[in-house]
Amino acid sequence: MKTHGAVLRGPGDWEVAELELVDPGPGQVLVEMAYAGLCHSDEHLRFESQRYPIVGGHEGAGVVQAVGAGVAGLQPGDHVVTSFLPACGHCRWCATGRSNLCDLGATIGTGQLPDGTWPFRLDGEELGGFCMVGAFAQHSVLSQFSCVKIEPHLPLDVAALMACSVPTGWGSAVNAGPVRQGDVVVVVGTGGVGCNAVQGAAMAGAGAVVAVDPVAFRREFAQTLGATHAVASTEEAAGLAKQLSRGTGADVVILATGTTSPEITGGAYRCLGKGGTLVLTGLADHTMATTVALPGNITTVYEQRVQGALYGMCNAYRDIPRLLRLYEDGALQVDSLITKRYTLDEVNQGYQDQRDGTVIRGVLQHQH
Repeated sequence: MKTHGAVLRGPGDWEVAELELVDPGPGQVLVEMAYAGLCHSDEHLRFESQRYPIVGGHEGAGVVQAVGAGVAGLQPGDHVVTSFLPACGHCRWCATGRSNLCDLGATIGTGQLPDGTWPFRLDGEELGGFCMVGAFAQHSVLSQFSCVKIEPHLPLDVAALMACSVPTGWGSAVNAGPVRQGDVVVVVGTGGVGCNAVQGAAMAGAGAVVAVDPVAFRREFAQTLGATHAVASTEEAAGLAKQLSRGTGADVVILATGTTSPEITGGAYRCLGKGGTLVLTGLADHTMATTVALPGNITTVYEQRVQGALYGMCNAYRDIPRLLRLYEDGALQVDSLITKRYTLDEVNQGYQDQRDGTVIRGVLQHQH
């Protein structure tokens, strides 16, 4: 079948192109995408990708149209959230409760499906969707292990954010910190991921949550989600964290900026107190070899910990339904995270708005 999607043929801007989509094979699912979140991880592809061309979008939700042989638990008409990290349920990582590190995720950078096939064709060339999803296309073929079934009454725009930004941010606080009752927490960067780290920290019982962002709009928004303080720089946050902790420093610092560098991570580290944890969630540009430089002696004698956090250390099949229940119960804000909606043709404007700091989360709306 034919469909349309936003594609990168190489470094540069997104291009909307007509794509040929293969039929779903064994273990594969054809999904008509309803919404796709504009995540900064896709923005990195504009500068470097493991493989071009590539269809963008890893944060999506839609409706199953067809299933291939051997697919279990999904059928046409089901509503699903895409998981940008597949989970087989059987590898060492899945079997020990760390499905965000599933071995099937090895080809998320190229979009090649786990069985070695490619879902799209462009001018006769095979190509994949970012993170084996390709949510910037109106239709996509995914592995069944990349689809999480949800209740049909849930709004699909809200559901799309459950594919990445909500669990990544929330889990960075709740799982990776982990934030405990009374902790002083600093969240550096309060865009689509950082705002959910603020929510997670507040829900975990943090005594103080300091939101750090140079954009006033984002700082103010973070305070509606549970941030008790909001400042423009890590220099201000470091002093505030010491004051709030009576001289120690933050218990947990979550770095959720759109990109990282030694300067950014160094500023975040200076907010950290004795026995604290620095959670690295934001991604660096591929061209930057070193993004973290720490004073080793202080890290040792203060017993500080540096924790990488992929997908917020969440299990998609456990945590996406749980987070949606929290949303239905009114405990988790998601609707307000969606600042603006864009058509497929407006994808480049959506990322420009992200760079300008005028949105928390923009979404592509495939439905009309």
